[in-house]
Amino acid sequence: VQLQAFGGGLVQAGGSLRLSCAPSGSLFSVNRMAWYRQAPGNQRELVASITSVGKTVYGDSAKGRSTISRDNAKNTVYLQMNSPKPEDTAVYYCNAFLQVQPLRGFSDYWGQGTQVTVSN
Repeated sequence: VQLQAFGGGLVQAGGSLRLSCAPSGSLFSVNRMAWYRQAPGNQRELVASITSVGKTVYGDSAKGRSTISRDNAKNTVYLQMNSPKPEDTAVYYCNAFLQVQPLRGFSDYWGQGTQVTVSN
């Protein structure tokens, strides 16, 4: 199973950013999905997470400006960020806590990351 993210690139400050991520390959169940980000010289930090029943948690940097959502039928998670700022520039990583087979436990999977650069 691989997580594939889409939507990164160059974004203008004050505009909007939308990322999406979905696992490819065969899997049985997806629990929590999340977005993390890591800027140069910084630790990876949580942007937002969402469970399969829609419970959300937002990191401090994303509160009020970001919305995480998911489509359970497609096992796809979305991140909408409004009015991004240059300090939102980072590599954004998709994360999923999922079960590949019914008799196997859940494990964390990570995408390779997508670069988001916010310019003035």
